[in-house]
Amino acid sequence: MKAKLIIVTILVLVGMTTYAQRITQFEEPKNTEEITKVKVHVGGDFALQFQGLTHSADSSLISLGKGFNLPTANLSLTSYLATGVKVYLNTFLSSRHHNESWVEGGYIQMDALPFFGSETIDQLMKNLTFKIGFMEINYGDAHFRRTNNGKAVYNPFVGNLIMDAYTTTPSIEVMWRKNGIILMGGITGGALKPALGAYVASTKSYVTYNFVDELAFYGKVGYDKNIREDFRVRATLSAYFNSKNHGGTLFAGDRSGSRYYLVMNKPTKSSADYDITQNAFLQNWGPGSTDKNNTFMFNLYSKFKGLEVFGTYESASTTSPSETLTATKTKKSDYNFNQIAIEGLYYFGKKEQFFVGGRYNKVTDNSGGDNTFLNKNNSIKTDNKSVDRVQFTAGWYLTPNMVAKLEYVNQNYNNFNKWGNDAGFKGFMFEAAISF
Repeated sequence: MKAKLIIVTILVLVGMTTYAQRITQFEEPKNTEEITKVKVHVGGDFALQFQGLTHSADSSLISLGKGFNLPTANLSLTSYLATGVKVYLNTFLSSRHHNESWVEGGYIQMDALPFFGSETIDQLMKNLTFKIGFMEINYGDAHFRRTNNGKAVYNPFVGNLIMDAYTTTPSIEVMWRKNGIILMGGITGGALKPALGAYVASTKSYVTYNFVDELAFYGKVGYDKNIREDFRVRATLSAYFNSKNHGGTLFAGDRSGSRYYLVMNKPTKSSADYDITQNAFLQNWGPGSTDKNNTFMFNLYSKFKGLEVFGTYESASTTSPSETLTATKTKKSDYNFNQIAIEGLYYFGKKEQFFVGGRYNKVTDNSGGDNTFLNKNNSIKTDNKSVDRVQFTAGWYLTPNMVAKLEYVNQNYNNFNKWGNDAGFKGFMFEAAISF
């Protein structure tokens, strides 16, 4: 029945168009098209999944059926106010974690500054771009290829990376581009939910937060150029530094939730076991919220004819705001996470509208410390926690704005007390997505 349903869905989508061309994009190209009056573009994103996953652990887990997940959708508004000046606003209409509508973020982007009327500034702006707003920060390159709630056309797979560096926060970015060279620097508040203060129940006291004291600094240096018509190379190094924050969200900023629903949920004998808003991020793993964060990401992308390769190496050194200091423990523990991801894709067809590929992704907590658990032989063992995942995908860009993809995923949790030594999930996911 599941196979028939997937086939029928694909055939329906096939009937809507004949061929397509895939989308490959990182930073938006400069746009200095002359604007004589305000222009407004209304856009949208829609994604629908059929899930057929199983999960297992040394401890008990809830039973999982097979079927459609809650569709996810975005609504975006893009206004072109003047030559080189645009405003963008994105709203999540439906998501896994927040079923109700809410604003993800927005920003103003300036590729030109025509209101100054200065030839000198116009010359400088030929290579500069300014971005200001409550927005997705440009840290690393992996965020360009991730699924953002309903926007799944840029992701050839269904799931995002295990350690998902993505957040929206008050930020300012300045980017300089020339002859393939990319230089970018940014300042951000670092937290998804800015706050002026909080009440501390344990001490029955109040604490205040100062935005300036909690600022994070990030940047990117890279090279992106077509060596020849059919050969493109891009390499970037990104860094992010935040010395103090009440709850930094670089690794905890995705409010939409994981693309793999309900897997690894332990039974509580309540309706919450099948509430998709609960444990919405359990399928991801990393530092979570932080009050100190020093991290960097290296990305390498290349495309030769129909072959595409994208690699990620990331290292994060953080501390957690949830850790409590005492008279004997005056310094918070350091957490050190490493992530590697490598994906290879091959595009074929008249306009490279079909694709197949695979991705390997692993995250390791190198912090050491007390991670004691019982192994399969019921003997005590101490080792680093890690999560690894293998994904295989096949898909079809029916138009540049429509994609249908089938993914096989196998994710393993290693050395986790929560589930035991042997835990993970695997199976097939089908996803259809439209963006316009």
